[in-house]
Parts: sequence; C-alpha cells; structure tokens
Amino acid sequence: MSKRIYFLCCQLLLGIGVWLPSTGKAQAPTTRYWVQLRDKKGVNFNPKAYFVPATLARRVRQHLPAADSTDYPVRPAYLRALSATADSVTLVSRWLNGVVCRATPAQAQVLRRLPGVLSVTLLPERQLQLAAHTTAAEGASMQISTVNRQLARRQTESLGAVQLRRAHLNGRGLRIAIFDAGFNGVDSHPAFEHLRTEKRIVATYDFLKRQPNVYHGANHGGEVLSCVAGALPDGSYLGLAPGAEFLLARTEQMFRERYAEEEAWLAAAEWADRQGVDIINSSLGYTNRRYFPEQMNGRISLIARAAEMAARKGILVVNAAGNDGEDEEWHTIGTPADGDSVLTVGGLDPDTYLHSDFSSYGPGAGRRLKPNVVAFGTALVAAPGGYERIEGTSFASPLMVGLAACVWQQQRQLTAMEVFRKLEKAGELYPYYDYAHGYGRPQIASLLAPSGVAATPAPTFDFVRHDSVVAVVIRVAAATVPARTLPLYADSVRAVTPAARPNEVPALGKESTVPPPETPAEEEPVLQEPPRYLYWHIANRQGVLRRYEVRDVTQRAVLEVPRRLLQPGDMLRVHYRGFTQTYTAAP
Repeated sequence: MSKRIYFLCCQLLLGIGVWLPSTGKAQAPTTRYWVQLRDKKGVNFNPKAYFVPATLARRVRQHLPAADSTDYPVRPAYLRALSATADSVTLVSRWLNGVVCRATPAQAQVLRRLPGVLSVTLLPERQLQLAAHTTAAEGASMQISTVNRQLARRQTESLGAVQLRRAHLNGRGLRIAIFDAGFNGVDSHPAFEHLRTEKRIVATYDFLKRQPNVYHGANHGGEVLSCVAGALPDGSYLGLAPGAEFLLARTEQMFRERYAEEEAWLAAAEWADRQGVDIINSSLGYTNRRYFPEQMNGRISLIARAAEMAARKGILVVNAAGNDGEDEEWHTIGTPADGDSVLTVGGLDPDTYLHSDFSSYGPGAGRRLKPNVVAFGTALVAAPGGYERIEGTSFASPLMVGLAACVWQQQRQLTAMEVFRKLEKAGELYPYYDYAHGYGRPQIASLLAPSGVAATPAPTFDFVRHDSVVAVVIRVAAATVPARTLPLYADSVRAVTPAARPNEVPALGKESTVPPPETPAEEEPVLQEPPRYLYWHIANRQGVLRRYEVRDVTQRAVLEVPRRLLQPGDMLRVHYRGFTQTYTAAP
C-alpha cells in the first residue's frame, strides 16, 4: 500500500475531511446512494436554540418532548468521513440519521467500510419528460363567468364555509407549509395581496436550487395555495384558511421527476418542523415512474418515511390521492399518500358528488384504507393572469387543509392525529367506507359539535333475509325525495358510474384546465343538495373490501345480494342518508 493511500485511510478512519485534487482523468459515472448511519453518540443539542418558539409550543400542546434523538444532528465525524469519500453529499437528514450522496460504485464500496455506516443502498434515479402543464396565458382570466363564480362558492361551502364564517374560524394561529413545484406569480397576484400585506408568508425556500426565492418555475404551487387562502376580486375566498400563516417550499420540478425531489421533500419537512408548522400540504406524488403498487405501504419510499416522521412530530400531513384512477397500469394511490399517518384526499365530482373518474383508488398495500376523505376535485384557482377552472386531486387536498386548519383553530388542544381521526369520523359516510370515497366528505356539523354530542341517525332501511338473497328495503319514512315518494319497485335500479371525461387528467401535479359547462350567460346556477345515493360493500372479517358499489335510489327495494356471495363471517355494510347498518354472514 502506498504512503498516500495509507494516509488517506487513516484520515477517513479518524473522521478527518480531505481534499483530493483532480487527476485530469475521466471519472466513473456517479449515482445516488442512501447511507444509513449507526448512532448519534456524543452529539449535543439544545432545542430552544434550534427550534422557533412555535415548534416548542406545538410539541407542548401535543404532550411531545421538546426533542428526541431524531432531532439531534448527524455526528460530525461521520459526515466528514462521508464527504471525503463520496463524490458529493446532497442531503443530510437528522430525522432518519442518514445521508444521500453521489458516488461511483468503487466509492460506494469504501463507504460501506467506514466506521458508523450501517448500510449503503442504491437509490432509483430516472428522468422522464412528463405531461406539459397548461400555462396561465392559455386559460387564466380576470373575467370570471357565472358558472365559475358558483364553483368557487361551492368548493368551500361543500366543506362548511358558511358555518365556519359564523364561528369566526379562518385558520388564524395555524402555520401551513405548501410543498410544490413552484409559486410563480404568488408575489404579485391580487388573490394573495392580503397574505403579502399582512406578512403571513413567513418563510420560503427552494430546496432544488437552494435559495429563498420560490416565485418561479411552475404555477402549480400558487394554484394549490389559492385553494387554502386565495381571494377573488370581490373579497370572497377560494379556500377556508385565509387567516393562516404560510411557508412555501419548492420541492419538485414541473417537467422532470428525479429522486432529488424526494430528498427535497424530506429536507423541507425537517425545515417545516423547525419553523413551527402545524400542517403540511403536499399535492405531489410518485407512482409507476419509480415504484411498484405493492411498495405503496408507507415504509418503502424516502418521502413516505419522511411524512410519517413529520406526523410523529405533531404535524398533520395532508396529501392528494393522485390522478391515476383511469390508468390501467397503476390505478391506485402513490407515495407519500400511502402513509398510515398521512391524510389522503380523493377527488369528488362537483356535479354528481361521486368519486371523480381520475381520482386514484385505494387501498394501499396491505389493504389499508385509502383515500381517507374526499373534497371537490374540480376547483376555481388563482393563476398568473387571473383565475381558471382546473381539475385534479391536487386541489381537493388544499381544500381539506383549510378545513383542518379551522377545526384545529377552534380545538387547539387536539393532537395532529386527533384532528386526522376527527376529519375521518366526520365523513358523511362514516362508519361506512370504500376505496373510492374513503369515509366521504367531512360534515361541518360533526366537526364543530362538542365531543360526544353527535346525534344518532334514524334508521333509513332494513335488511330482509330470504332463502337465497339478503334484500335492502328503504323505510317509508326515508323514501321521500324532492317532489315524490319512491315506489317499492321501479323498472330498474342502476349502479352509478360517473360519465367518462373526454380528456384524461395528466399526472398528479401536472393538471390541466377544463372548460366550464355550457350555461346561458344570464342564468344563475342554483345550489342544490347533493344527491342521496345508497352505498354498499362486502368486507371480510379483517375489514378488507371484496366488492363495493354506489346505487342511484329509484325504488324502495333497492338492493338484493345473493347469499352465495357472502362467505362465513363476511359483512354486508350499507349506508343511506346518514344511516349505516351491517349484516354479518353466519360463520
């Protein structure tokens, strides 16, 4: 062994950084590796010096320690040795006690032998051109049609905007982080003037370019932000939490998807925790461009592990379900929506109040319930040049964030997971669920009611057991629909399938604008109550669904389920007009 190599090895073993001059020779190609470290022994940490007061206050409210070992920095000696060996270090994570670096295969072998290194794992890295995002110049306008004004009103009123205004709840006192692909125009658009005037955009950072300016790149982040706190020219709001404070983080590039964006998400989450954030909205996701469906278990991807850690710190993480509902090769949710502690939001069609065709389906790997709740997947948003109608679960997620912020403002003593469960239990379908709607759209009356005061719904149907079928018959008292009473039998009962859309929605985070429905200019659309459907599913003893369906109720004898479909212990669960009942097959 030469003296130079012996000297280098000694320095690495001692954790002393070194500089290697260029030899002028061609370097072997580098790839990304995750380096998992063993421990944090001997590291000192003062939480009061590191965290802002809002972080410490959040942890006190939720009975969490001011700090634990996951908050401590990585051991400096380990980091020096890694930096000296790898081509470059691109991320250092306190939470996961690991490092992402670029290295050649030979360097990776040396990394594996360093003291303190537990493992070195190759990270997937692909670059793909994705569907182009519709630019604001093509669709945005300051002239808002009657139909679009009505949509703007409905997207918030469907989640209780009127009641929240009466209760003076607007998210004040909450800090919300938006992780997205860019916030082009947010620093000048009139929809955000109130945020700028009141200095409620408290921090910004571009984790890809590593600079504070985020007002470039894509429009998508501004569109998402507008669904939490954007204002229309008349002063009404597009979201439910215009009174909150915001942190804007750029974590994704619009037209290329690289593993660096998962690193950026993790770095942004640690930054958000340090800055006292209460809620993270992530209208982003990764699917078959990087993973397989069976890996959507909340434990595989770096971004899912980061989201779970954020939840452990008392942050409510809300993520869009995805737009792969019509993608036969994927169909299901992506990551980090697969996380157990991530509130995953699916999209509702505002015309039918049923699952939007494009919204990704559950369950997650392991048959866990996803999505958890739903909100409108079509919304009016602010974009450079004005306002535009757009669709995708990217906008259902921030609409839900606004609702969560208002609930947490009123009930500040709740933990993040208590807010999560409260939103689920307030779902219009709860305790019924399926893999398209989750527990449904949260109902404001349940969210604002004192704990334990929820009214018991009156029965609306009965199970009638016959020799070969189990029938569901609507009770007479629940058989009245506007202007008529349902007959016992009609010509037919049909399953409800939303009409196919002429254009597919691009991938999550790449949504395109949609034209408003044709309505005479002078006609003012009338707000109507959502249709009253009957929902039913068959679940096994573990609660895993084998079949589910939504029916348009046109007669009282609405459903007959052949008993041969029910295995011993199976549960036939039905929901209609707020009432849920279960029929269990004999073991």
